[in-house]
Amino acid sequence: MIDISEYFVVAFILIGAFFGVVTAIGLIRLPDLYTRTHAASKSATLGVMSVLIGALLFFFTEEGMFNSRIVLGIFFVLITAPVGGHLIARAAYNTGVKLAPESIQDDLAKKEQFEAKKKKNSSRD
Repeated sequence: MIDISEYFVVAFILIGAFFGVVTAIGLIRLPDLYTRTHAASKSATLGVMSVLIGALLFFFTEEGMFNSRIVLGIFFVLITAPVGGHLIARAAYNTGVKLAPESIQDDLAKKEQFEAKKKKNSSRD
């Protein structure tokens, strides 16, 4: 007989697989590095975390042990994947990788203009 916990395990693993497919589609279809980085870091993070939560539930219900390594893996992925994606996108922007023509807004350009204006005004004083 199947317990309700096994349904949760299957649900989390299927959610993780779904986010993995969404990540792959995003990497293929999105136009530039910035949107691809966003797809890879955000949806892959959710996908890996869902699979790890499913594994954690499986081992807890089937073998009766709480695996702290899986919990550490969840926290590691939660912290490092978005930060890594952000740093890759920032490095690409600083080296001059252009946004896609479909891009509507460039917040970093506005920030750089503001900082240049602020620096120019402070040098006058």
